[in-house]
Amino acid sequence: MRLNEHLAIIGSQVVLVPYEKEHVPKYHEWMKSPFLQEMTGSEPLSIDDEYAMQQSWRTDDDKCTFIVLAKAQPDSINIFDCGRMIGDVNFYLNNVYNPHEAELEVMIAENDYSGKGVATEVLRLMMHYAVNDVGVTDLVVRIKESNAASIHIFEHKFGFIETERSKAFQEVTLRRAVTNTLRAELEKWAKLATRV
Repeated sequence: MRLNEHLAIIGSQVVLVPYEKEHVPKYHEWMKSPFLQEMTGSEPLSIDDEYAMQQSWRTDDDKCTFIVLAKAQPDSINIFDCGRMIGDVNFYLNNVYNPHEAELEVMIAENDYSGKGVATEVLRLMMHYAVNDVGVTDLVVRIKESNAASIHIFEHKFGFIETERSKAFQEVTLRRAVTNTLRAELEKWAKLATRV
């Protein structure tokens, strides 16, 4: 999505930056992990296919991604600092019946950052962006049934409600409408972030 190609969002623990070609080699290495493939429902790609996918993320109007960097101390932003890459967050606008519905995904690929509230902060920043910059009115996630931590975040931190289970894909679908209550929460969280 070209809308975010010149935007970095700085939170308390992370910096969200556009997915650049410089990030592809590390991302490609992450996606060789059978565990990450299982959790994200992904198939391994060649490095050339990964570069093509990165270009697609940058130019397609129906999807948006940010690479998640661990925040440096003192604050400095080098969007190409692949040594601080810890994951990614994205959404798809792929519901033909509701073009304002975003399907969210988050991946914290570096184990040192799991269980520390990083995914929660990343999702707060991304949801604020999706709602306020893109006009998203409904949010959906599809999560592997075995990913209890991710299900917990969406249900207990963000108030998503389970709407279906797929035995075939072993996935849980959770949804949340963008209500005035959620908008107020997003605005409160956004005050803790900076955009550059």
